[in-house]
Amino acid sequence: MLNSLTKPEQELLNLLRADARASIADIARQLGLARATVQERIRRLEQKKVIQGYTVRLDPSYSRSRVTAHTLLRVDAKKAEKLYDVLRKMPSVSGVYALSGEFDALAVLQADSTAELDEALDQLGRQDAVERTQTSIVLSVKFER
Repeated sequence: MLNSLTKPEQELLNLLRADARASIADIARQLGLARATVQERIRRLEQKKVIQGYTVRLDPSYSRSRVTAHTLLRVDAKKAEKLYDVLRKMPSVSGVYALSGEFDALAVLQADSTAELDEALDQLGRQDAVERTQTSIVLSVKFER
């Protein structure tokens, strides 16, 4: 979908990624466009579901102060959607990715302590759809984008 965007739309998305709270006037000034044009482009991108929401980007030092784990999951396919609904509601789960190969999904968990992470992993492991897990704790982040 992103490849089919025009260059001005891509530039607009880049500015929004850098600061989604920037005013329409500031974005219009940076793009050299009228405010109404920028508003309309944002509305169209939202309507086309290219922009599906706005979020908070955390300071990397805050994220790195938390305990992060990557948990591979083997999932009973018949119960997968119910599991994903449960994971969506767990505050410690920051993302779930479908995988090919031996495991079906990767869950990324973040917690303020190893005890909190352990509790989240126990909750995840108790889910009926989870057949097997394998967890790795992130020791350090070499770089992020």
